[in-house]
Amino acid sequence: MKGFVYKHYDATGLAALIRAKEVTEKEVLLEAITRIEGMNPALNAVIDKAYEAAIKRVDRTPSEGPFAGVPMLVKNINQEWKGALASEGSRVLHHHRAPQDSTYTSLLKQSGMNVIGVTNVPEFALMGFTEPVQYGATKNPWNVNVTPGGSSGGSAAAVASGMVPIAGANDGGGSIRIPAAYCGLFGLKPTRGRTPMGPIRGRAWQGASGDHILSKTVRDSAAVLDVLAGKETTGAFRAPAQPDAYTTSLEKPLAKPLTIAYTVDSPLGTPVDEECRKAVLRTVRWLEAQGHRVEEKAAPVDGLAIAKSYMTLYYGEVAARLTEIESMIGRKVTMRDVETTTWLLGMLGRAITAEEFVLRMRTWDEAAIHMEAFHKTYDLYITPATAMLQAEIGAFQLTKTEELLLQLVSKLKAGKLLLKTDMLDQMITESLERIPFTQLANLTGQPAMSVPLHQTGDGLPVGVQVMGAKGREDLLIQLASALEQSELWVDVHTNPFMKL
Repeated sequence: MKGFVYKHYDATGLAALIRAKEVTEKEVLLEAITRIEGMNPALNAVIDKAYEAAIKRVDRTPSEGPFAGVPMLVKNINQEWKGALASEGSRVLHHHRAPQDSTYTSLLKQSGMNVIGVTNVPEFALMGFTEPVQYGATKNPWNVNVTPGGSSGGSAAAVASGMVPIAGANDGGGSIRIPAAYCGLFGLKPTRGRTPMGPIRGRAWQGASGDHILSKTVRDSAAVLDVLAGKETTGAFRAPAQPDAYTTSLEKPLAKPLTIAYTVDSPLGTPVDEECRKAVLRTVRWLEAQGHRVEEKAAPVDGLAIAKSYMTLYYGEVAARLTEIESMIGRKVTMRDVETTTWLLGMLGRAITAEEFVLRMRTWDEAAIHMEAFHKTYDLYITPATAMLQAEIGAFQLTKTEELLLQLVSKLKAGKLLLKTDMLDQMITESLERIPFTQLANLTGQPAMSVPLHQTGDGLPVGVQVMGAKGREDLLIQLASALEQSELWVDVHTNPFMKL
């Protein structure tokens, strides 16, 4: 096709060109490969590639489905792709290859997508930045000196730089929304149980985590949700039924003036950057101008209790994963196998009692009940997506003193002692003060999205989070589609790597 510029198209647009025979699947695939090879040395977004197999697929037979011939990448955790790297960002699994496709990946392949690689993640997807020791840091296409966020940072950098139009992502505490906010992308975390977990698991992170994508456009997110939603019966959770396709929400006007709550204050009482506050307030003014009723109102939950219950999940899940890995590798996992912070989290998980874990989980249910009542009054709840702007690469590396201290705590097996001190509460607050807004939706199971609606004076994108009641992805998509047409929307194609 004359004048075809691959990086300018979203997945829906590429699929339409292929269907119309204006470009071939192979032409699109070769453009994607060229783009990855050109951008990845500077960004380190893709850590496993399978170009030869992808070329053979398009040479063998034409693809079928709504996304026939569209190239994509999957994330290096919970999105297994038979034969591809499945190391979860850790050196202890750096040789591990997926024995089978996950249901998520299988459905996307059935839709016609050509999976061509795996993206970088922090070890076990535990951090809001993507700097695993095993694979190195992923850089942000808007500024290579700052993080793209995490844990879907590799996927975010790949999409924002035009390597692929969409990439796999999952979100257990903000891992879709944080990198979307930091990379100027659209990121929707669906309602708990909406997207598949199988075939080897029924839940991820006790239902806090769910899989979807990062995308340049709202329509791609809606269309992929149509591919994934409601296709699995073995999951531990089932989302409320959605009778209509999500793509039908794109052009549907909002039926009535919405009643919307918002806050610019951190639920932990910690500082919020002025640019993050400004992003919300600009959005509020736009919504008021559209005739919606907007009121400043914080969520009716205890922010510190949410943080504590979320981190208890962290500790328990890490401990359980390390035990699972021992059965995979046939020996004990040692401190040398994983990063120091990961080892400490696992130690804390082993120190928590079953009673404490259950009590913390009840906080989730209480929060969900409160938020369900909240949404009887307010259709949507708006907050900053993050409390702070993108941190510099390496800002979270442990100092030698911190490394030695954590190693000492681990060797002394002082997990129970830490759990009984105020030091742990301080650690929790410090670990979440940059990203205190996203965890609530994971615990309650609500859908939430990050929308790129602001830029700093230095040109960095800033995201705004919008939460809806359970099952109301359609309403979020409606609003996002309207915002996409507004002057607030940040065009991802204006970042430096999109100009290359």
